[in-house]
Amino acid sequence: MVKNAPYKFVEFESLVFQYGDSDNLINKYNSKTGEYQYLNSNDSLIKKELRLNKDDLLYLHRKAADLGFWDFPSQSLGDTSSRNGVKPPRYLIEFNYQRKSKKVLFDASFNGPAKLKDANERLIKEIMKVLADKEARQKK
Repeated sequence: MVKNAPYKFVEFESLVFQYGDSDNLINKYNSKTGEYQYLNSNDSLIKKELRLNKDDLLYLHRKAADLGFWDFPSQSLGDTSSRNGVKPPRYLIEFNYQRKSKKVLFDASFNGPAKLKDANERLIKEIMKVLADKEARQKK
């Protein structure tokens, strides 16, 4: 990792992650408040408190750095028209620090550079995995 990274974990304040169709980002997580809501497989809106610990947040911070998140454009949008009545998912990822923030809006239908699309998708999968793992640990 670059020593003089523009975003340092010691200054980390919060992670905001939202996703849904392009009109409505109904699935949300905010690490500052612990607010977590999502639509389950039955289309029921589940609301709960989910607190990520420092290790989880450090892991996501480092994963974002490894994937080059700080250099992503603020918007990577694609064709948002419906395909077979289904709109492509849209994701908002925001890392907030004491002196600055980085927010990226990404459409699954983005057809720009393959490396950028892959990096966005990998970061999204990592965030979703950390949230799912934490939720599973809470249920035990």
